[in-house]
Amino acid sequence: MSSENSSADDTRQVWDVVVVGAGPAGASAAYAAAVAGRRVLLLEKAELPRYKTCGGGIIGPSRDTLPPGFDLPFRDRVHAVTFSHNGRFTRTRRSRQMLFGLINRPEFDQQLVEHAQKAGAELRTGATVTRVEQHGTAVPDRRTVAVVLQGGETVLARAVVGADGSASRIGAHVGVKLDQVDLGLEAEIPVPQTVADDWKGRVLIDWGPIPGSYGWVFPKGDTLTVGVISARGEGAATKRYLQDFVGRLGLAGFEPSISSGHLTRCRADDSPLSRGRVLVCGDAAGLLEPWTREGISFALRSGRLAGEWAVRISEAHDAVDARKQALNYAFAIKAGLGVEMSVGKRMLAIFERRPGLFHAALTGFRPAWKAFRDITQGSTSLGELVRGHPLAQRALAAMDRRQPVSGTGSTEATSSTGTASTAAGAGTASTPGGAGPAPDEAGS
Repeated sequence: MSSENSSADDTRQVWDVVVVGAGPAGASAAYAAAVAGRRVLLLEKAELPRYKTCGGGIIGPSRDTLPPGFDLPFRDRVHAVTFSHNGRFTRTRRSRQMLFGLINRPEFDQQLVEHAQKAGAELRTGATVTRVEQHGTAVPDRRTVAVVLQGGETVLARAVVGADGSASRIGAHVGVKLDQVDLGLEAEIPVPQTVADDWKGRVLIDWGPIPGSYGWVFPKGDTLTVGVISARGEGAATKRYLQDFVGRLGLAGFEPSISSGHLTRCRADDSPLSRGRVLVCGDAAGLLEPWTREGISFALRSGRLAGEWAVRISEAHDAVDARKQALNYAFAIKAGLGVEMSVGKRMLAIFERRPGLFHAALTGFRPAWKAFRDITQGSTSLGELVRGHPLAQRALAAMDRRQPVSGTGSTEATSSTGTASTAAGAGTASTPGGAGPAPDEAGS
């Protein structure tokens, strides 16, 4: 077990805030609490840096939430997006300004942790949390939470933030309920310079053959991050999609340096975000955008809020005050991220039925592309877009009312794409969504 600046005996002190998990959510929580001048301990079971299955896209809301002076370790800056529907109807849209940046998670997460440490948080790696206790012999008083580590050691805190990922032990303690679970498969594929040059500054998003699925290619210098995601329970079909996707791109001959899988979990609307003096954030709380399954911005934003409200809980002198602060945290989450998630769920339900409409809109309808651009750049959010634009409200309501046509989801999707995309002038059906040049349409 390694330790950085940790106390000789954690069991003899009570930390103001203990954060479990040093990913983007946990590091953000630790930073927020430490900046407020509190004594913060950040626990991480792995040794840092460590790999995480993640596309690594940093959109505007993520950039806006980072600590002051944070220098993003971008591997590429995206100015173009190629859209395709299961390899067909390919079209590329471009932006004069950067849409979003691409990072490798080990570097990004490590830098977030370092900012938390500079703010005063203490990091302890190799520390696996087995459970938390808010009552019993391990807890000296009602203002204290006991964090029990593997091996039996107990760390005491006035407030605890659970940021220990999608299989969270802290989430189980809080009683987090899940409404949607998806399987993401990903490969990190080193490529020659000629292939890397073809992809520089451009990503591919492919609407997949399984209802609700999509694939992506994110370039990061001499490596392409290639992945797909769909609902859990479609494991074999998801694996076939990834194999077909990689083959269609002409990348099957390159050996991946890393192949990995990950379950993303999205909270139910009535899922709790706290229990007593324990809060959850990020993946541990099931906070992510349900349609795209984008999680980094949700982790950073919920982590910051959790750190700020954990400070208030640590100062609470009784259970009533602690409960009040926890409810305020839940309100802050639901008023912001919760609204985005609600819209995202509606978008996913429509996308599962009519992916061709999304493809046609993004490739042939300028306001839809502008909305995509504005969301990724951070000038608006999915929730703000729907709340503030009557046209978006009407379009979403109209699609909500549409009923799925007869036949399987994939058959309906293909026929929809064929008619709608052709009508929108979305490109030729024979063009593959590969690494080579794609039909372009300029548009900032």
